[in-house]
Amino acid sequence: MTFAIELGLDTLSFSLSLLLVSLGLVIIFGLMNVINMAHGEFFLLGAYGVVAIQQWQLPYWLALLLAPAMLAVVGLLLEQFVIRHVYHRFIDTILATWGISIVLKQLIIIIFGPTSQSIVNPLPEPVHVLGVVYPSFRLFIMGMALAISIATFWVFYRTHLGLAVRGVIANRAMAASLGLNTRRMDRWTFAFGAALAGFAGAVMAPIMSVDPQMGGGFLIPAFLSIMVGGISHLLGVVLGVGLIGTTSTVIASLGTQVTAQIAVFVLAIVVIRLWPEGLISRKR
Repeated sequence: MTFAIELGLDTLSFSLSLLLVSLGLVIIFGLMNVINMAHGEFFLLGAYGVVAIQQWQLPYWLALLLAPAMLAVVGLLLEQFVIRHVYHRFIDTILATWGISIVLKQLIIIIFGPTSQSIVNPLPEPVHVLGVVYPSFRLFIMGMALAISIATFWVFYRTHLGLAVRGVIANRAMAASLGLNTRRMDRWTFAFGAALAGFAGAVMAPIMSVDPQMGGGFLIPAFLSIMVGGISHLLGVVLGVGLIGTTSTVIASLGTQVTAQIAVFVLAIVVIRLWPEGLISRKR
C-alpha cells in the first residue's frame, strides 16, 4: 500500500512538472507553427537564475518572480531579432532555435562553468501524506505546477485574450482580416512560452542537479507529450503528459530508467503511427 501511494505521488509530481514545461511548447507551436528547440535552454536559464540568486545570497522565493520575468524578456528579444525572420519556413525555425540553444548553453558554461551546481532546498522538512513520508518541496512543486496550468487554461478558455489567441490558432488569415494583431500575439506568445519554461526551471532547480545539460532531460519528454496528445489543442498536452509521465514513472519504479525510456519511445511511436496528429486533434 505504501509503495502504491509513493508511486502515485511520484507519478503525479513528474507529470505536473512535465505539464509545466510542455505548456509553453504547445502554445508556441499551436499559434506560431514554431518548433522551439531552445525550450530546454529556457528551462536551463530559469534554473541558473536560481543559482545566481543563491550566489547573491538573496531568498529563493525571489527567483520564482525574477526567472519568468527574465525569460519573458529573453523570449521577446529572440522573437524580435531571430524568430520573426523565419516564420513560415518550418525547417529554418528548427535550425534557428537549435542554434539559439547552442549559444545559450555555451553562455551558461562560460559564465557558470561546466560543473553542476546545487541549490539549497528551501523546504527541507518532509511531511506525512496518507501515511507516507514525502518531501514537502515536491508537494510545493506539484501545487505550483497545478496552479500555473489552471491559470493558463483559464486565460485561454475564459477570457477575450484567450478567445483571440484560439481564433488565430484556428485560422490566422481570418483572424487578421477581423482586425486582430497577429504580429503582436506572436511576440507575446513566444515570451509567455519562454516565461513558463523559465518558471519551470526555477521551481524545480532545488531537486535537480543544475548543469548545462539538464534542459534536454525535460525537452524530449515534453516533445513526446505534445506529439502523443495532439499539437493543436491545449487539452491534448494534458493527455499526452499523463500517458508519458505515468509510463515513465511506473516502468522506472519496476525496472530501470533505460527500460522506462524505451517504453516511452515505443508508446510514442505506436500512438503517432495510429494517430499522426495526436490523440486529440482538429483540422487547422
